[in-house]
Amino acid sequence: MVRNSLLVFTAFLLLFPISAFAAGYGTAGCGLGSIVIGSERGPEQIFAATTNGTSGSQTFGMTSGTSNCGDHGLLNLSKEREIFASENYTSLIKEMAQGEGEHLDILASMYQCPATQYQEFGAMTQEKFSEIVTGTQTSPDALLGRLDTMLSQHRNLSKSCHIQLSALN
Repeated sequence: MVRNSLLVFTAFLLLFPISAFAAGYGTAGCGLGSIVIGSERGPEQIFAATTNGTSGSQTFGMTSGTSNCGDHGLLNLSKEREIFASENYTSLIKEMAQGEGEHLDILASMYQCPATQYQEFGAMTQEKFSEIVTGTQTSPDALLGRLDTMLSQHRNLSKSCHIQLSALN
């Protein structure tokens, strides 16, 4: 029984690195270490793992789909916007009405608008505020849905911002 368990465990250890190399990074996994050190076999992977562990880039990379962790992050940009809008709803409504603010700039960045377009993004939300926020019962999801529509119809922002871009495509 013990021998069978040891055999299964050894087989797992031997097969695991093969799947890691198939993913485009070494046994240390994705993260900053895989970018700096690469996927070479051998003791270099110790340094890659140390780099990943000390920088925290592996966890972030797996979540966001960056740092050589592919484009299969756990959160997509649409979901990130939903969470952000829910957590910052009151501030966003106020800043949309004013046409400027830190939360509004962050939301523009979540649509991957260039920083040079943040002012135009704010001006559009101020101009279209009554169409984006239709009442006191407007939910964050409804707000984002209307904002998506307004952005897709905007002459400049529809070209410079990536409304439908998702990390899980």
